[in-house]
Amino acid sequence: MKITLPTAITLFRVVLIPLFVIVFYLPLAWANIAATCIFVIASLSDWVDGYLARSMQLESSFGAFLDPVADKLMVVVIIVLLVEAHPSIYVALPSVIIVAREISISALREWMAQLGSSTTVKVSFIGKAKTVAQMLALGFMIFSEPFMGLPIFEIGLAIYYVAALLTIVSMIVYLRAAWPVISRQG
Repeated sequence: MKITLPTAITLFRVVLIPLFVIVFYLPLAWANIAATCIFVIASLSDWVDGYLARSMQLESSFGAFLDPVADKLMVVVIIVLLVEAHPSIYVALPSVIIVAREISISALREWMAQLGSSTTVKVSFIGKAKTVAQMLALGFMIFSEPFMGLPIFEIGLAIYYVAALLTIVSMIVYLRAAWPVISRQG
C-alpha cells in the first residue's frame, strides 16, 4: 500500500497523541503551552490532510478510514486527561456527552456502511460546527491558565458546553438522516 501525503499527515497526528500525553504531564511551568501547541498542530493537520487529499486528488479508502479514527483518538485522549486533571461534574458531563456521541455515530456509520448506505450519514454543517467548537474549547482548557486577565479555562469550559449542545444536535441530525434505513432493518 502506498502512503500518500495526506495519509502521512494523518499518521503524524496519531504519533502526536503519546507525545501530547507525555507533555501534558510534564512537571514544568511551560508544559501547558507545549501541550496546547501540540494540540493546535494536530487540529490544523486534520484540516491540511483533508484539503490536500481533495485538492491533489489523493483520497484513499485507507485515508478515509484513518482520518476520523485519528481525530477521535486525539479528542478522547484529551478529554480523559482533562477530566482527570479537573475532576468535577462540570467537566465530566459534557465529556460523557461528547464521547458517547462519538462512539454512537462511529458505530452507526459502520453499520450503515455494512448496509451500503454510508452516504446517508455524511458530515453535516452542524457536525463541522461541533468540531470547531470542540477544538476551540479543548485548546482553551488544555492551556487553562488566565491570560491577560481572562479566565481561559472557564471560557474554554463555556465553549465546551456549546460543543456538547452541538454534539447532541448533530447526533439528532445523523439519526434523522439514518432513520429510514434503521426503520427498514427493524
